[in-house]
Amino acid sequence: MSDNNELGILARRKIEAEIIKPIYEILVREIGKARAQAVIGEAIEQAAINAGKEFAAKEPNGADVKSFIALQYLWEKDNALDVKVIDADDQQYNYNVTRCRYAEMYHEMGLGEIGHLLSCARDEKFIVGYAPDVELTRTSTIMQGGSCCDFRYRSTKDKA
Repeated sequence: MSDNNELGILARRKIEAEIIKPIYEILVREIGKARAQAVIGEAIEQAAINAGKEFAAKEPNGADVKSFIALQYLWEKDNALDVKVIDADDQQYNYNVTRCRYAEMYHEMGLGEIGHLLSCARDEKFIVGYAPDVELTRTSTIMQGGSCCDFRYRSTKDKA
C-alpha cells in the first residue's frame, strides 16, 4: 500500500508552513495575533475536513477505523513520530506519540505558537471528513507542552 515516492505528511507540512509563515506574520501585523490565529485555524480545519473526504473517496470498501490505521504510514513517514500502539482493531485505534518531529519542526521554524493549528488541530477535523462515525479523543499534545500525544480513536457505529 505504501509508495516510497509518495510525499509523507511531515514533508507536506514543512512546505505548507514555509508558505503560511509569511502570511501569518502579515496577518498578525494587520489584524492582530488572536484574529490571525483564528483565520489560519479556520482555513486549516476546513482543509483537513476536505483532505479527509478525499482520502475516504479512495477507499474501495469505505472509510473506517481499519482503513484509517492502514494510512498511518503517511504521518509516520520520515521518522516523523515515535508511536506506541495500545489498541488497534476494527473498532478502535489507540496510541501515544512520544516524540513528534512535527512539533520540533514548527518550533525550529519559529511557528511554535501556531504549530497546534498547523498540525494538531487537523487530526480531529481530518477524521470528521474521513469517517464521520469515528471519534478522536485527545487530552494532551507534545506541541502544547504535554509529555505525549494521546490519540484515542473509536468507532461510534454499532458492530453489525
